[in-house]
Amino acid sequence: MTTILLADDHVILREGLRAQLNGVEGMQVVGEAGDGRQAVKLAEKIKPDVVVLDISMPLLNGIEAARQIRKAVPKTRIIMLSMHADRQYITEALKAGSSGYILKKESLKELVGAINSVLKEKIYLSPDVEDTVLSNYVMQLQSADSATSSSLLSNREREVLQLIAEGRTSKNIARALYVSPTTVDTHRKNIMKKLGIHTTAGLVKYAIQHGIISIE
Repeated sequence: MTTILLADDHVILREGLRAQLNGVEGMQVVGEAGDGRQAVKLAEKIKPDVVVLDISMPLLNGIEAARQIRKAVPKTRIIMLSMHADRQYITEALKAGSSGYILKKESLKELVGAINSVLKEKIYLSPDVEDTVLSNYVMQLQSADSATSSSLLSNREREVLQLIAEGRTSKNIARALYVSPTTVDTHRKNIMKKLGIHTTAGLVKYAIQHGIISIE
């Protein structure tokens, strides 16, 4: 039996996917999450065969959640289920350790095919994205070792950056991360220094450009 964890902040979508996947022989949804932080916790607890993650989720986006799940539960395969077909999202998702990238407009058959493929340790990408371009991306991600500006940030700094870009105050961020506002301000200063950005507006722009948050 292939065990699956679903993570999406839209309850109706999760319920629909759960019903459909549970109707597929040999597959069972064993957990659901409404935000990225909950998805990471459940993945560590349940250790499912596959996690299906939405990219745009509150508190912790799907890309950062994928990065943390991949580190904590390396045997779990990750599939991104997204409405975004941009190169940047696909690149960041693959860098974070995702084995599949499916557009939300695809059919259940497509998702089931993706699940079966990633379980065989294959990369699965939606057919709407050009095969030649994506093949080049995958090869580059597997072979390149060049540092990017986002790789300069620690996991906690990337979390703080997302929350800042979502418009949260230092006090709100501190409560969400169980740290003091002073610690949040220190993270903010370090993020700005590392990225060479000096305003909150600049951080928001950076977060959008790098798929840390999205405007839907």
